[in-house]
Amino acid sequence: MKTTQTTPWVLRPIRPADDPHVARIVHDVMTEHGCGGDGFAIHDGEVANMSRSYRGERAGYYVIERAGDVFGGAGFAQLQGSAAADGVCELRKMYFRSEARGLGLGRAMLALLLDQMRSAGFRRCYLETTSWMERAQDLYRSAGFVQQAAREGDTGHHGCNAFFSRSLGDVAPATADALKRAKRR
Repeated sequence: MKTTQTTPWVLRPIRPADDPHVARIVHDVMTEHGCGGDGFAIHDGEVANMSRSYRGERAGYYVIERAGDVFGGAGFAQLQGSAAADGVCELRKMYFRSEARGLGLGRAMLALLLDQMRSAGFRRCYLETTSWMERAQDLYRSAGFVQQAAREGDTGHHGCNAFFSRSLGDVAPATADALKRAKRR
């Protein structure tokens, strides 16, 4: 992975060729944070085929790359166990390699996804994480997510113990501006 500070970060939709790289990132980051056991996203069948799993009008998965190397990704889809009429989507599998953390890329990714969720007709976004992923929680709070007492839906992620949600009805975030700030780093 040869990169320089002048090589731009690119945020783009996932491609089938990205699937093994994203699966490795999910595995590595989950393991790094002690989330390798039962009840965590690392065991979801979709991890091996993210590009196929997030196709359609009401789902999407994006990666962040630099100089052709994938450093992370995140996606969204309807919250499992909820009815389409509920208008609730879930932020899913947002993981970044350590080299891509702390640069504003998570903020840019989240801004893009919130825009996409709104465009797909969702009214609210839900997510699950763990209490020990404090930096992720800080990002979610800064993006308007509010912690809630109980889980929603039927994600199967009973290992998660921190739950957040936010309305998607407010003004769309500035995706391009967030990515420009991240590119400067």
